[in-house]
Amino acid sequence: MADDDRGEAAVTEPMTAAVSQKAVLFAPDGGVLLLDDDGWEFPGGGVDRGEHPEEALVRECREETGLDVRVGRPVHTAVKRRRKKRATYLVFYRCTTEGTEVTLSAEHTDARWLAPADARPLLNDRRTTALDRAEGA
Repeated sequence: MADDDRGEAAVTEPMTAAVSQKAVLFAPDGGVLLLDDDGWEFPGGGVDRGEHPEEALVRECREETGLDVRVGRPVHTAVKRRRKKRATYLVFYRCTTEGTEVTLSAEHTDARWLAPADARPLLNDRRTTALDRAEGA
């Protein structure tokens, strides 16, 4: 138990979190891929039952973009609260691809390959941190 702001023991309730993996995906020229779904994000998604995490990220990237990706190491983790007791635990991986021709799924409305410096202003703090760490990896 943690103390609340009055110095009294606060009761912490367990939180349920879904896991979502994201690919900070670099092209051979160093550009990074952003997808638009009511805000710019990296490709990726959930892990199906019995699926290895890296295989899941390859599958999600292929489904969302049509691209084959090589999954590198994780570079950042973050928690996105959904509701009081629900959250999404995000794991960002540095990924690369040889192709750049994106075939969008119905999940997204636009895709852009951008220089990392041009991508940063479009991203929230957790995605910017992931990009910074992936670029330095």
